[in-house]
Amino acid sequence: MREDIIEGKNGVTEAIKHNRTIEQILVVKGINSVIPIINMAKEKGIVVKEVDKRKLDSLAQTSNHQGVIAIVTPYKYFTVEDILKDAKDKNEDPFIVILDEIEDPHNLGAIIRSAEVCGAHGIIIPKRRNIGVTSVVYKTSAGAAEYMKVAKVTNINKTIDTLKELGIWVYGADMNGGYCYETNLKGPLALVIGSEGKGISKLTKDKCDVMIKIPMKGKVNSLNASVAGGILMYEIMKQRI
Repeated sequence: MREDIIEGKNGVTEAIKHNRTIEQILVVKGINSVIPIINMAKEKGIVVKEVDKRKLDSLAQTSNHQGVIAIVTPYKYFTVEDILKDAKDKNEDPFIVILDEIEDPHNLGAIIRSAEVCGAHGIIIPKRRNIGVTSVVYKTSAGAAEYMKVAKVTNINKTIDTLKELGIWVYGADMNGGYCYETNLKGPLALVIGSEGKGISKLTKDKCDVMIKIPMKGKVNSLNASVAGGILMYEIMKQRI
């Protein structure tokens, strides 16, 4: 998966607004809906090239590039310290999302989008066995990746230890936990969301202070990682405001 392209109108628009380093923007000739993007790009001195649709089809990582692709410098990852500083600068208790081996780019994109909407200060992902911020992730996030700090760490469990030493409580999403709405989710916290199939690994689960779950009534007793994460993040935001 390439990390040097952004595709789709929302993603490219947010990249321009956020002053992302864009080498050039490729647009398909004759598509009126990309004219506002062309005008924005020209105002900021960004090179825009009209190309054949087949050129964009060959570059695209998704099936719907919407006639526009930006060639960018790859996503610049932040540090855990950057995330904590963001919370401090806003005079807010840290609200961090930790992902344990999320490999589906659509899930990561959706989680980034939910985290941004719910006021999280950042997302921590492991360097190995986890999808990074690719073009698919960027597009699925609808541009939210431009506003969310994502940090890559070598060892998730050591990072959790560091956060706990700083007084941050760590909550894990797990079917054997207590109901999220009965749990106090105020104060400094990190929410751990596990992989699509296996959930949170045993070592990481042992590091969590509290396990929480979402009440379910139907016959299917599990939710997609990004959907579950979104519900839990919303509950955190609701309690914090």
